[in-house]
Amino acid sequence: MNSVRKIHFVASQIEQADAAMSALQDKYGQHDLEQADVIVALGGDGFMLRTLHRFLPADLPVYGMKLGNVGFLMNRFREDDLQNRLAEADVVELNPLSMIAMTESGSESTALAINEVSLLRQLNQAAHIRVLVNGSVKVEDLVCDGVLVSTAAGSSAYNLSAQGPILPLGTEALALTPISPFRPRRWRGAVLPSSAHIRFEILDFYKRPVSATADAHEVRNVISVDVCEEKNVALKLMFDPDHSLEQRILDEQFL
Repeated sequence: MNSVRKIHFVASQIEQADAAMSALQDKYGQHDLEQADVIVALGGDGFMLRTLHRFLPADLPVYGMKLGNVGFLMNRFREDDLQNRLAEADVVELNPLSMIAMTESGSESTALAINEVSLLRQLNQAAHIRVLVNGSVKVEDLVCDGVLVSTAAGSSAYNLSAQGPILPLGTEALALTPISPFRPRRWRGAVLPSSAHIRFEILDFYKRPVSATADAHEVRNVISVDVCEEKNVALKLMFDPDHSLEQRILDEQFL
């Protein structure tokens, strides 16, 4: 591939990111998505997740530069030497989670999640959730505020805040983590192989409604949610060699 990349810039809706995009476009040009080799995203982690979802059909690598509040998935912002940084960047391929949620009304909703699929109680009463792995009941009645399934890439985000384990990249594992569990009192979650199929069944859903969220896509009043890793979809993120995602995930375990 030619070392000069055709770049399609996108930016979050904040003044700093918009100004940076204008300066970068003046310096490196702006190519239409159809002609581009790479997408450069300017913002924070939330914007990076939205960018990955939005441009999934384009099948292009995404190189992020931090201009937001959180930048775990981003590289450091620097206007100069972008072409060389892109040429030297390491590419990490991530498989997202697939969520299939059935609602109380009988509708089905599907979505992909790069970080996690989470279930949360909608009202003040605790949720009651049955947890199945590969068709086998593992927790008959999880009484909790919620529960989530996280990828390795997302394990240092919401999953970590819920006291879940950090999973190094390449471990071929998923984290299953309860959120504020009340019963069973001693269950704190599980690390599952990435091939696992996880199913959540909502008990007493009329009285104790639950919502399901795949990254930012929310479905309310679910009665069952099926989650598995989508092996047929690979998202490509680019990182500077001295700022690798793998190293940052590892370092999070010592903070």
